[in-house]
Amino acid sequence: MKKYRPNVAAIVLSPKYPEKVEVLIAKRTDVDAWQFPQGGIDEGETPKEALFRELKEEIGTDDIEVIAEMPEWLSYDFPKRIAEKMYPYDGQTQRYFLVKLKPNAKINLKTEIPEFKDYKFVPIDEVFKYVKSFKRPVYKEVIDYFKKEGYL
Repeated sequence: MKKYRPNVAAIVLSPKYPEKVEVLIAKRTDVDAWQFPQGGIDEGETPKEALFRELKEEIGTDDIEVIAEMPEWLSYDFPKRIAEKMYPYDGQTQRYFLVKLKPNAKINLKTEIPEFKDYKFVPIDEVFKYVKSFKRPVYKEVIDYFKKEGYL
């Protein structure tokens, strides 16, 4: 039976939302890959608590407003070489949040343990130009859900 790591992920909207719909993608320090900020949920932590902690750890700010939360968990399998590194997990099961940076929020990638070396805001429909193929189905499902709900 496959084992999935509980995880939160955030689609981070720029402070210009809703007038301009741009989302943050960040480039990892360890591999050549762009992604949404995400991270594991610690023992005893709620997904929302993990969301704020992970954003602070990964992009240096938790100065956000939560716009919406995807009601169900989404799972994906790691590619083989990532699965070896993430043992005993075969993949991740994620709770997605749509959040907006507050106007004075400052992104700082020089965190205690930097996970990202670069970031940019891109129009929502350009996300797929950047992300790795194994994450695309989940990203598509999440983006489609938030579009259907009228947020994007």
